[in-house]
Amino acid sequence: RSCVPERDNRPVTLREITEPVDLCRPDGRLNRDAVGWSRTPLHRANLRTDLRAGRHGWGRTKRWEYWGVVTPTHVVGLVVSSLDYAGVLGIYLLDRTTKHETVHDATVPLGRGVRLPDRAGTGRVEARGGNLAFVFEQRPEGTTLRATAPDVTIDLTAPSVPGHESLGVVVPWSDRLFQYTVKDVSRPVHGQLVVGGRPYDVPAGRSFAVLDHGRGRWPYAMTWNWAAGSGPDRGIQLGGRWTAGTGSTENALFVDGRAHYLGGAGGELRWDYDRTHWQRPWRNT
Repeated sequence: RSCVPERDNRPVTLREITEPVDLCRPDGRLNRDAVGWSRTPLHRANLRTDLRAGRHGWGRTKRWEYWGVVTPTHVVGLVVSSLDYAGVLGIYLLDRTTKHETVHDATVPLGRGVRLPDRAGTGRVEARGGNLAFVFEQRPEGTTLRATAPDVTIDLTAPSVPGHESLGVVVPWSDRLFQYTVKDVSRPVHGQLVVGGRPYDVPAGRSFAVLDHGRGRWPYAMTWNWAAGSGPDRGIQLGGRWTAGTGSTENALFVDGRAHYLGGAGGELRWDYDRTHWQRPWRNT
């Protein structure tokens, strides 16, 4: 039976978190003091996996790091995730000129060897499965992204930018089911891609990355939309459907590095797009 939370389009007001806080209480349930939004990662995802907790326990805990990168030549997606029962890994590349897609996926039983820190922007993300390998090093000076797959090598650096803010949000479906997400858009990135033996430069100033950091405990079934746009000192983050009825949104504008949270009277966004032609314009109202 799918567990899908009730939804509505009521306006929401969410408080700003300004001090470090644990996502969970000692019993593993949501810490209500953690519900809010932040400009920098302040939440520690102290998630517990309880094999005795039934549908709210083992198998519902989700942890992931997703990096999306747009360069003059390619669109890149890197995912490292742990879903309790499996680690799901992926590398995606789109050649923007030829439209050729390169896709490599792997599943690791029980998430063995998948390493994900409990704080965004710190520590080491590491995973290996099938013919894929990932190492993300997160330090105060920036993040390095390295990944390999057959005929693919990715070596990128996303340096930290003084004054650059991100959006952190806790989405509470209940005290047992909840999600903490950090969306970090407009991260400048540089480095190199090697695809099919051919190297491609990833030039600074013309290439940007977005991080989706996720930690939480999810319902059995869920739908969501996500959009992110990056540019020099500008960015936009939009999400919807999965947050409806929770009192949270994951919508923000970024101007000169400053986050402007779009909650309050704006409420939930309406998404309009054509499932039969994904490249037609998408609209949000």
